[in-house]
Amino acid sequence: MLRRHFNLRAMGALLGGVWATQASRAQQVISSRGDGMEGEIISTDPHRRRLQKNADMPPGTLPAATILIVGDSLSAEYGLRRGSGWVALLGAKLQSERPDVRLINASVSGDTTAGGRARLPGLLDQLRPVLVVIELGGNDALRGLDLNATQNNLEAMVQACQAISARVVLVGMQVPPNYGPDYSAKFSVMFSNVAKKFHTGLVPFLLKGIADAPDADKLFQADRIHPKEEAHPRMLNNAWPEIKKNL
Repeated sequence: MLRRHFNLRAMGALLGGVWATQASRAQQVISSRGDGMEGEIISTDPHRRRLQKNADMPPGTLPAATILIVGDSLSAEYGLRRGSGWVALLGAKLQSERPDVRLINASVSGDTTAGGRARLPGLLDQLRPVLVVIELGGNDALRGLDLNATQNNLEAMVQACQAISARVVLVGMQVPPNYGPDYSAKFSVMFSNVAKKFHTGLVPFLLKGIADAPDADKLFQADRIHPKEEAHPRMLNNAWPEIKKNL
């Protein structure tokens, strides 16, 4: 994100208008058109494609421990083949290393911290996750939203998770210097400040080694905004150590 080609203002124009209409659809499964999951709920549980109450499980079975991902287009496979994004790769890793854990991806392209805050309580009530990964905030910066409001939303989400004894991993982002050195610096440290305040896990920069890589141009889709499929293993590598530590 510190390179010229990674045009966050362009990303804002592309994604800024879609999050509000999609947030209300976050518990629907709709057809994929290659433009993000659009509110699709992905679960590693082969018997439960859509969100259902635990009471729907066969008698005598226990619900798997659940990891919930609440993110934006970076976690919603924007422009990718289904099953090729970093969250899907995480699901495959969990199936081999932690088959007792179920992963649910409730990410929505274009979502903001306000949108995530609004829909999180329903997800927590229904899923009762043991771990919530929050990958939100980038679209707040793209809109130039007040950072105090963004931080308040993140803190409210963390508190809601901790109220049900769910652990939290915050996924940090960065914005380029053209947003102003003060705004960029405050945005960058906001995630670590929240993580320290509430003792959560932290992934400092999901796109480390991608947006700031020497070959960054080759790692992004034609829009020069969203990482290509081959960049998503790097994203998983950035996130996995912190997720594993908090399981």
